[in-house]
Amino acid sequence: MSTPVPAVDALRAERIKLTTLRSLWITPLIAVALTAGVTTAVGAALGDKDHNITDDPGVGVFYGLNFGQAALVCFAVLLIGQEFDTRMIDVSLTAVPRRGRLYGAKLALGALVGLAVGAVGTAGAFAGYAATVPAEWDGPAFARAAVAGVLYQTMLVVLCLGTTALLGNLTAAMGLLVPSLFLLSPLLGGVPGIRLVVQFLPDRAGQYALRYADDPKVAYGHWTGLLIMALWTALAAYGGLRALRRAK
Repeated sequence: MSTPVPAVDALRAERIKLTTLRSLWITPLIAVALTAGVTTAVGAALGDKDHNITDDPGVGVFYGLNFGQAALVCFAVLLIGQEFDTRMIDVSLTAVPRRGRLYGAKLALGALVGLAVGAVGTAGAFAGYAATVPAEWDGPAFARAAVAGVLYQTMLVVLCLGTTALLGNLTAAMGLLVPSLFLLSPLLGGVPGIRLVVQFLPDRAGQYALRYADDPKVAYGHWTGLLIMALWTALAAYGGLRALRRAK
């Protein structure tokens, strides 16, 4: 009987994969650059013209997040999806036979990267917005938006990791997550008859926590929106674990 691989060793192995594969470590950097850079550029160009990014500072601060999260989704899908496509997952399972431990190491690493990206990207976005657009920077709405900005990006990575593991295919995960997060969800959110359902999707609920102002058309509060996204994230992570344990 082989000796079980300690969890810390499994996490260390995943960290080595991350730092040695350019496609993995460069995408979080792109996410930070887009989140902070686009917000700063838009604030400088439209800060005195577009009321949408000034009336609710949460919209302006996280304007760049709409672009940065694309790179973050790619990172999460690649972190586990490329192993499915190349069948390197078999090698990983040989090195770490306990599937739950291997999967947990990937989730932990993804969450840590998402947390770092969220912290740096959110701080950069607030700094860029503050430098280009006059705004109020105190009160509970500011604190909530800052915390939500970090947690949203962390949960987004875990959500996409779990979904990719559930599907067991990189292409299928990209084909589902990218259109859902960047096309269907935003577009359907503007359709009156469907808005009531769409607002409970993970990205819509999570991003509501980033806003300063209340929206009477949304059926829940800001913190509840973050909780809804957390429930989706937990469901995806659990589904990925079940799928990986059943995979041959």
